[in-house]
Amino acid sequence: MNSIELQQTLPAVFAGRDFIVSDVWHQSLQLKRGEAYLIEAASGTGKSSLCSYIYGYRNDYQGIVSFDGKNIRNFSVTDWVEIRKHSISMLFQELRLFTELTAWENIQLKNSLTGYKSKQEIKAWLEMFGIADKWDTPVGKMSFGQQQRVALVRALCQPFDFIFLDEPISHLDEENGRLMSKILVEETDKQGAGIIVTSIGKHLELNYTKILRL
Repeated sequence: MNSIELQQTLPAVFAGRDFIVSDVWHQSLQLKRGEAYLIEAASGTGKSSLCSYIYGYRNDYQGIVSFDGKNIRNFSVTDWVEIRKHSISMLFQELRLFTELTAWENIQLKNSLTGYKSKQEIKAWLEMFGIADKWDTPVGKMSFGQQQRVALVRALCQPFDFIFLDEPISHLDEENGRLMSKILVEETDKQGAGIIVTSIGKHLELNYTKILRL
């Protein structure tokens, strides 16, 4: 996948609003593979909804969302399985980890589907993040910042053309935010992938191609 296009896209819940100022909603926008985008937003402007639309998780929007010119409303379940396995990775704001499972078990759920990373590579990332000792710890007993790091590692355990990160460092300190940026850039450079980050203030320090206001 080389591009994601939004054409006059707007959450259905916003349809009754008389005036919307946005670089994303109700615009013609193309997100290109290999580039990095920051989407800045105030709370309640639909950033998490945008991620859900593009991931095919929700379809309560007006307008068109297309991948390489193909309207995603026409995709089958099989199409979405392949897209989520090979083309798009998503780090949701709420993380969607299984709290009763350990850090390793959460990561392995994704990696067992793709076989994309070795156990050694995963351990190296957790060591970089300073949470290697949490390998066998249930996620529910970890801090939210620690969970964010686990969720990123899980998100990187697959091939992708685009990776979306919805407020990925909201609970991280500066050093862990820097490490997340470093790991993310190294992995996306290998794949020639695009990065889309959403933020309501605190965001990953990357060399963004474009900064958009939602």
